[in-house]
Amino acid sequence: MKSILKSVISSLLVLGLLVGCANNDDSEVTIGYFPNLTHIATIVALENDYFAEEFDEDITIETKTFTNGGLFMEAMQTNEIDVGTVGPGPLLNFYIQNPEFHLISGAVNGGAVLVATQDSGIAELADLDGKRVAIPVIGSTQDVMLRKALQDVNLTTTDNGGTVELYASAPADTVTLFVQQSVDAAATQEPWGYVLETQADGELLLDWDAFAWGKDSTNTVVAARKDFLQNEDMVLAYLRAHQKAVTFIQSNPGAAQELVIQHIEGLTGRGIDAAEAEAAFNRLQVTTDVNQQVIQEMADISESAGYVSSNDIDGLIDLSFLDQLNN
Repeated sequence: MKSILKSVISSLLVLGLLVGCANNDDSEVTIGYFPNLTHIATIVALENDYFAEEFDEDITIETKTFTNGGLFMEAMQTNEIDVGTVGPGPLLNFYIQNPEFHLISGAVNGGAVLVATQDSGIAELADLDGKRVAIPVIGSTQDVMLRKALQDVNLTTTDNGGTVELYASAPADTVTLFVQQSVDAAATQEPWGYVLETQADGELLLDWDAFAWGKDSTNTVVAARKDFLQNEDMVLAYLRAHQKAVTFIQSNPGAAQELVIQHIEGLTGRGIDAAEAEAAFNRLQVTTDVNQQVIQEMADISESAGYVSSNDIDGLIDLSFLDQLNN
């Protein structure tokens, strides 16, 4: 699996060079994000027209949505998007292969939990020894967080000679996996942790503030292509809108949740229960802060897992534009 992941990333890097269809038009910006609660800052910025307010009126704003970080980074690699929100795991994996992508702000910390099936016999983290754990995607942020948690109890995954088996599955499918007892636990983002608890008799093993790095666990960040960063005005416009959204969410959590529910239902046709949204919101922290030590540890873990050939992420994080706004 590790060699397949490396081959896919390498192939995409070549594809990006061949396509040559970069959106270098300064009159347009394309923003990428996921239609889920951990991308609440981008969704609120769109719903409240913060991007439209901050970008010049002659700038056309386009959006693209993705279901996982790998697809987001593929689109950024092939110049389909300029900037947006994604998990730090996929971002740093691609950066190590090709340092053309940068982390320019935080977005959400937490927002992920570890849930066990009712009959798994798992009462504490060490009980994952010999068990199968669902993760959204190999190499995802939740994958890396799980590996961090396992390190703390001296466990490793089967692909590294250990005893904990990883099972990649879309979060929406984990309820079925729990009911069928096909897995013993799941490391997943919200609201899926809450859904597993309420609809599949799952038992919370580690809440968001105890999973991996706890409240410092970086779940979602703002990523941008290197060439997009050459246009300072556009970068600052994006970050001003992002900051507005973060401030709005912090001050108006209920209204922000309603906006996200409305937005996701409009995109996917799937309604989100208000209780799910509230429970998920209580398990995340919206912020522009970035814990650089956590990002480095994520790179260390990705290298140890064989997802990347190096843990050198020097230059990945560029907070100069954010600092410019805050000073």
